[in-house]
Amino acid sequence: MRDTKESRLLLVLLIAIAFALITVDIRGGQNSPVDGARQAAAAVFGPIENGVSSAVDPVGNAVSAVRNSGERHDRLARLEKENAALKAKLGSNDRNRSRLKQLDKMLKVAGEGQYGIKGAEVIAIGSAQGFSWTITIDVGANDGIRRDMTVLNGDGLVGRVTTVGPDASTVLLANDPDFTVGTRMEGSDELGFASGQGDRPLRVELLNGKAEVKKGDRLVTFGSQADRPFVPGVPVGVVSRIDPSGGGLTRTLYVTPFVGFTKLDIVGVVVQAPKKDPRDEVLPAKPKPTPTPTVTVTVTPSADATATDEPQQ
Repeated sequence: MRDTKESRLLLVLLIAIAFALITVDIRGGQNSPVDGARQAAAAVFGPIENGVSSAVDPVGNAVSAVRNSGERHDRLARLEKENAALKAKLGSNDRNRSRLKQLDKMLKVAGEGQYGIKGAEVIAIGSAQGFSWTITIDVGANDGIRRDMTVLNGDGLVGRVTTVGPDASTVLLANDPDFTVGTRMEGSDELGFASGQGDRPLRVELLNGKAEVKKGDRLVTFGSQADRPFVPGVPVGVVSRIDPSGGGLTRTLYVTPFVGFTKLDIVGVVVQAPKKDPRDEVLPAKPKPTPTPTVTVTVTPSADATATDEPQQ
């Protein structure tokens, strides 16, 4: 295109339309007028991303063995059996050993929380429709995935499903600035709301401005009505800093998430909520302090020293 007055005007007009669509989409939320276009894009590009992932990854389909763990009865036993089958499929190279470790941790979380999950692989990062912290996973409507389902991995809360295509879905990550989730403090049960801050710790506003909180306290998801978009009890993170200003209606905390959002690979979509709230049961066990060994030295006086110390007659 030649650099003319008309071409410059066209470029400015296209940029203005793009920003207008982004604004309408964000303000529209679930009722966004461009949601249909976004779903159409997911339907077109999802299978392509999925196909590329399967072509270059020999274990791309191995995770399918954990995609039907939704029944409540004997769920943990079934997950363990499927996990054993995965070990045989994944082989022994370094990358597959890493992925197998991720699967082990995720199945443990699912078993302890009694979450019915669909296993998935991350096949793309970022979003073609905006500037959000998102990932694309290789399961969609054909696998029983719906919008506003919780996504987790072996470490804790990953995010929530926002867009669903036939064979792929988009997940908004918990560190995205537009992401908010209700939280519960371990032990004290203090409630709050955690919001993403990109590559910085999550910001949590506790409803009780006088709540007793200390560094190292841990949080889990509080849960949503009808368990969507969030099921209860999923580990969120650890308190790393507390806002010193007090006396307000709320109290601000900064929480380091359990999940590393820049190195996601194997995740699970919660397709069936637990029968009861697991509360703190899914949190990993706290490390026990290592006792400091003490050494007691006993000094025995020698015979010569004893003789020398005897009083003179």
